[in-house]
Amino acid sequence: MEHNLHNATSLESLRKAGAVKGEAHEDGGTHSRPKADISENGRRVLEKRYLKKDTAGRVIETPEDMFWRVSRNIAEAEKNYDPHADCEKIAGEFYSVIAALEFLPNSPTLMNAGRELQQLSACFVLPVEDSMESIFEAIKHTALIHKSGGGTGFSFSRLRPSGDVVGSTSGISSGPVSFMTVFDSATEAIKQGGTRRGANMGILRVDHPDIMNFITCKEDNSRLNNFNISVSITEEFMEAVEKDLEYPLRNPRTSLVAGTLKAREVFNRITEMAWKNGDPGIIFVDRINRDNPTPRMGEIESTNPCGEQPLLPYESCNLGSINLSRMVRRKSNGDGAAGCEIDWEKLERVTKKAVHFLDNVIDMNRYPVPEIERMTKGNRKIGLGAMGFSDMLVRLAVPYNSEASLDIAGKVMSFIHEKGKEASEELSRRRGGFPNFKGSIHDTGDGRGMRNATVTTIAPTGTISIIAGCSSGIEPLFALAFTRNVMEGTELLEVNPLFEEIARENGFFSPLLMKKIALTGSAHGMEEVPDELKEIFVTAHDISPEWHIRMQAVFQKYTDNAVSKTVNFPHGAGVEDVREAYLLAYRLGCKGVTVYRDGSRDGQVLTKGNDKKKDAHAPQTPVTDTHHITRPKPRGEVAFGVTKKMKTGCGNLYVTINEDPEGRPFEIFTQMGKAGGCATSQCEATGRMASLALRGGIQPDEIVKQMKGISCHLPMGYGGNKVLSCSDAMAQAMEWYLRFKFSTAKEPFLLNNSGLPLDNDCASASNARPATDNLQFTSIQDILKRGACPDCGGTVEHADGCVVCRGCGYTECG
Repeated sequence: MEHNLHNATSLESLRKAGAVKGEAHEDGGTHSRPKADISENGRRVLEKRYLKKDTAGRVIETPEDMFWRVSRNIAEAEKNYDPHADCEKIAGEFYSVIAALEFLPNSPTLMNAGRELQQLSACFVLPVEDSMESIFEAIKHTALIHKSGGGTGFSFSRLRPSGDVVGSTSGISSGPVSFMTVFDSATEAIKQGGTRRGANMGILRVDHPDIMNFITCKEDNSRLNNFNISVSITEEFMEAVEKDLEYPLRNPRTSLVAGTLKAREVFNRITEMAWKNGDPGIIFVDRINRDNPTPRMGEIESTNPCGEQPLLPYESCNLGSINLSRMVRRKSNGDGAAGCEIDWEKLERVTKKAVHFLDNVIDMNRYPVPEIERMTKGNRKIGLGAMGFSDMLVRLAVPYNSEASLDIAGKVMSFIHEKGKEASEELSRRRGGFPNFKGSIHDTGDGRGMRNATVTTIAPTGTISIIAGCSSGIEPLFALAFTRNVMEGTELLEVNPLFEEIARENGFFSPLLMKKIALTGSAHGMEEVPDELKEIFVTAHDISPEWHIRMQAVFQKYTDNAVSKTVNFPHGAGVEDVREAYLLAYRLGCKGVTVYRDGSRDGQVLTKGNDKKKDAHAPQTPVTDTHHITRPKPRGEVAFGVTKKMKTGCGNLYVTINEDPEGRPFEIFTQMGKAGGCATSQCEATGRMASLALRGGIQPDEIVKQMKGISCHLPMGYGGNKVLSCSDAMAQAMEWYLRFKFSTAKEPFLLNNSGLPLDNDCASASNARPATDNLQFTSIQDILKRGACPDCGGTVEHADGCVVCRGCGYTECG
């Protein structure tokens, strides 16, 4: 299964390092409590969001204490089936896989197990029927769920369309979208214990008369910020798209045809909006119901907030993920050469222990409302998935975007699926099948029972993957290096541990290179990194959307529920690219798809929900909300930059452009040769205002637009650059900087032997950097349009159908 590449030294060292964290780990036993191997960043996230605190907010629990609290609490479920069960022993077995970071349950279980709240589920779906009573009952239940740390999904497809008659009052219905705003406001009003924010999924069938209004309901980024939205797409609709036909709209109140629409026009509108800001996603509802394990209990109409868990009304689901990066071991091919392989024995052991754990969670859960408890215990759905898949591929020296990786994905997930089913069957023999087994798809008459109606799900793993120190879900690596805010105005460079280890072993590690990689997160175009390692350490934005979808489809083939994944697009992708991705997902058998075009939601994360906990020093983006105050980012102690000499009518103007630690233009200083007086003071004032704008989040090209072309007494311009004024000179200097450093045409930003740009007018550089050959950077738009975390100001990842900050653990997943 190992990918065959050149037998390069760099790859050999990668293979040797690959299994360090994948060694076999024996069960801890009753009294064995080994220390958890958690990174500094993982511990920081635990302290901020998971560990118990006293009334003064001081952490009073270690990660090991938390893991034991959770393991001990979940093991108590054994007494439901055997009063003499050795719960301490079972707790030790659970602890052994959790503390080793081989398996982690979803966040509510880690936070709440063994504590007063004891609400352990992440996913809920609530019904919304066509009555005011049902709508506001759902809002009440939503409040209870969000308060306990869960996320909620709704189908609004049963609500009558806007303009329809309301029989009891002879009034007019306002339609599904208007009621979604009520749910959104309720979510905004609820704080989930300061650890998790509310998250919702809103779904509408494509044949609902209000579908066009729904598709565009998030066109304004200030609306419905607590909702992900997805269009529920039918086979009938997709056939009409392919044949370019009209399809019928049906009034849910009467079930009568209420009009028709051109299917391709609707589909194109969906893709246009997804291109614009990522919403709506799509779910293929008929495909989901084809795999509905309990069809006699009703049709599935909705999913949880990230789309990976289709659920019946009032169902909840408990999720957990296996850390595949730790399912790798060293091997020997007989000639002494070291390499890595998948540890199938270990993967089987962890899979079966995880199924046992998750089934216990159902019994130990304290449900927010009785209806949810009845439905959840009736079907006993669990969702076991994976994280660290990209790390596994790196350890196996296999590129993510390769046929070999698809082969590994299929073998790994089919194995987890098979062994998970075996574990559920074994539990059914000891504990009985799930109560709604009769008439389910598992009721085949062969005498084989199932403890759980579903076993596998690929769920978002944003914060638990940070705790586990692995890549998120089944996503590619998001960044090989990034900066993290650690205190006011101070940022720390974080480097992928395996990449850093290999870089040091192969002699190409340097702080400069890591900082350069942190600009984009990728080693693409970095000549210092060996080509074979660039293939292995590929990141999300190095991979074409087709590979994202093909990987999702392979995992979906062996998953009971669905797959949460983000299909990443570069900023320059077109609407047609998104359309083709949606069609490919349909053709390859996905149950849904979520896309994100880089930079398409610039500023939204910062302003979402008017979160009062926003870091006032985070990089800001201009917004239209007049109540939002943008504060400039403070200047650090050290800044890198270049100085360009510009010839003006007032003399030589030296324009210095400094960067922040992420390499973005941050401030402009000027010095006016031998001149003084008004020219110098005006240049200083202009520079200060331009610097304030840069530190406040204004894009540099906008500053260039404002200053360029301003003239004073030189209508024809001065010198070779036709400089019209000092302001024009500053704009031209900034334009030069952007053109040569961040050109979208990938023009090289060349440094001479002094570490300065190859430009005759370049006079000096503050803290000049070492010379490097042929540096190339991505577009400045790609860098500056990344979203920022509202808690710490760091760069957020759009992955797993969700948004997460790996610097502090903030997530929008709920």
